[in-house]
Amino acid sequence: MSRIGKLPIPVPAGVDVAVDGQHIRVKGKLGELEMTAVDDIEVSQDAGTVSVRPRSEQKRARAMWATTRTLINNMVIGVSQGFTRNLEISGVGYRAMVEGSDLVLQLGYSHPVRYPIPPGVTVKCERPTAIAITGHDKRQIGQIASEIRGWRPPEPFKGKGVRYAEETILRKEGKKK
Repeated sequence: MSRIGKLPIPVPAGVDVAVDGQHIRVKGKLGELEMTAVDDIEVSQDAGTVSVRPRSEQKRARAMWATTRTLINNMVIGVSQGFTRNLEISGVGYRAMVEGSDLVLQLGYSHPVRYPIPPGVTVKCERPTAIAITGHDKRQIGQIASEIRGWRPPEPFKGKGVRYAEETILRKEGKKK
């Protein structure tokens, strides 16, 4: 029995959930998300809650039970509250700024790195060394943060690079004589 999968998903006021067979559509004040659940999972909607159950006791059905519940819960939270991922930049001359619909990064290359901001996502740079990525799709926010971090991942000797705000970098000692 899955401890996560058996929990019902509460639907807050202002969020509409439509379950049509395996297709789930969630609409809220921040946007609309939809997904198709695998055939091994049964999704049902009650008054104010959404429940997820496996159709059988097969291994795949049990494995996808809590995964499907978590994906639907992230959709409900996303359209009602939204998600934010914070990045920090450290290094001499490293900085970021938003120009129109592009995020422009100076990361030590001979040219600035331009990252186009997709629709439905908001990127803010309160300081030149802090980036806040906000949106309603948790998967998309994580993917964008990972791509930006991939341009210059933090290195362990000086700690230079782009890192997640909550990430800690294990520092290494340099060469000894």
